[in-house]
Amino acid sequence: MDLKNVIFAIALSFAVLFGWSVIFETPQIEEQKKLEQSKSSTNTESDDSDVPSVSVEKEKVLNISRDDAIKSTKRINFENENVKGSISLKGLLIDDIIFKKYNKDVDSNEKVKYLNPSETNDGYFIETGWAASKITNISLPTKNSLWKVVGNNKLSVGNPVTAEWNNKLGIIFRKKIELDEKFLFRITQEVQNDSSKRVELYPYAQITRNQDPDVLDFYILHEGFIGVFDESLEEEGYDDVKDKKKEYSAGEGWLGITDKYWLTALVPEKNQSFKGEFTYKNGFKANYIQNKPVVIQPSGTGTSESKVFVAAKEVKVIDGYAATESINKFDLAIDWGWFYFFTKPLFFIMNYLFELTKNFGIAIVLVTAAVRLLFFPLANYSFRSMAKMKILQPELLRLKELHKEDKVKLQQEMMALYKREKVNPLSGCLPILIQIPFFFAIYKMLFISLEMRHQPFFGWIKDLSAQDPTSIFNFFGLIPWDPPSFLIIGAWPIMMGATMFLQQKLNPTPPDPIQAKIFMFFPLFLTIILAPFPSGLVVYWTINNILTIAQQWVIMKRTTVKTK
Repeated sequence: MDLKNVIFAIALSFAVLFGWSVIFETPQIEEQKKLEQSKSSTNTESDDSDVPSVSVEKEKVLNISRDDAIKSTKRINFENENVKGSISLKGLLIDDIIFKKYNKDVDSNEKVKYLNPSETNDGYFIETGWAASKITNISLPTKNSLWKVVGNNKLSVGNPVTAEWNNKLGIIFRKKIELDEKFLFRITQEVQNDSSKRVELYPYAQITRNQDPDVLDFYILHEGFIGVFDESLEEEGYDDVKDKKKEYSAGEGWLGITDKYWLTALVPEKNQSFKGEFTYKNGFKANYIQNKPVVIQPSGTGTSESKVFVAAKEVKVIDGYAATESINKFDLAIDWGWFYFFTKPLFFIMNYLFELTKNFGIAIVLVTAAVRLLFFPLANYSFRSMAKMKILQPELLRLKELHKEDKVKLQQEMMALYKREKVNPLSGCLPILIQIPFFFAIYKMLFISLEMRHQPFFGWIKDLSAQDPTSIFNFFGLIPWDPPSFLIIGAWPIMMGATMFLQQKLNPTPPDPIQAKIFMFFPLFLTIILAPFPSGLVVYWTINNILTIAQQWVIMKRTTVKTK
């Protein structure tokens, strides 16, 4: 096997793993590319210069606890099978959400608390309302206005809640809030105009996050601002928005803030163009405002509807909302990456096997075996060539010694030998190359999929989406010492390194002793590099190595050459 080809294959593998998603964005259709060429990425011009801006007044942040902030205001409580929480009557803010099915930590029963009241340091909340142009003199409700519940005050599936605010000048504002069985709030705003003047108001919705959260800041995953404006997917980091406000105009779409497993999103009313904005001013804000006003004549009413998602990013749920609510590209709220067309189908296969076996680790093993079976003929061809190359090593060394003064003759003799024995030196790269998309797709899937979160395997693996928690440096827990994170090299990574070493022994040895020593340490290098990766990925790599060794060993035993 040619050393240059091996190095090339290894370099290509790591280039895909660590760099490909930086170079490429999530796949977009050709129409989107044309759209991006025709306008700047920030689209700072609005369709209507008279459209007012969404309020970004300074949040009054107090150093109080989440529980104390919730107790300090009257609230509308809500609950369904997936979420529970409350809506503050001060501003009618959605600022208290608990995901009932998800624990904060793998060893804890405490549920994930997602949104927080505006008064807390880590305030994270959603507001809806109306804005007026500068020439319109009208008193509007703000995030500090006190609303009054009309009728039922417990929000649940099939039981909406209506709240009301009167500006005392002949205009009454109402909001009807509905909650489905999963993560969708449907908010219908109504304005009743009992004054003698015609009123024009612009509906808006806004997500506010007082401070940026701790993010992984890893190229393979986007956390921060996200939105689809017409056909264009836009993703912005917190630092990017802090440096420069981003504005977009669109006829349809959605926008919000995404975390690794959770999402807040706003969807404007159908068939209404809007201006979207990602900005930082007294907090991080994602908002939209409708381009055309709702006109309310005297003694008349006007309405506007918006959808608000505070969701756990379950694949079937997000895809379901994209279909049932006709939200364009809402499935891209889950960061499938550049290998979207491959990673997502692989997830569905993995999830199906999980439903059969009730264990994601077993599902990973079955997928690994299926991949090996799929590429069995190709691997057989490759391993036969590698086996012949190993057998031919003595003959190659003899030719190099015989023609060491004549490089041209040496190349001619080597090519004649390869042709006679039907050996392809390049085929040694194939076992690595064919694993690249599967390795990357499984890594991406384990890293971003909520369904993989806190899923156990066997023994000490309690979470396949997290690294192996054991370490050889405390003898896998036998010594009562917690090593630092860079010394956590667990049992599964060590098994992976051992299988890589065995696999390497089956391959032809580089003729140069220095090169041979470098390659001898390569399994150790990869063990250290891959130790922090999700343990599910390491399980996949280890099982794949074992199956590869078995196949390669059988082929080597059966392979002979004419020269021998």
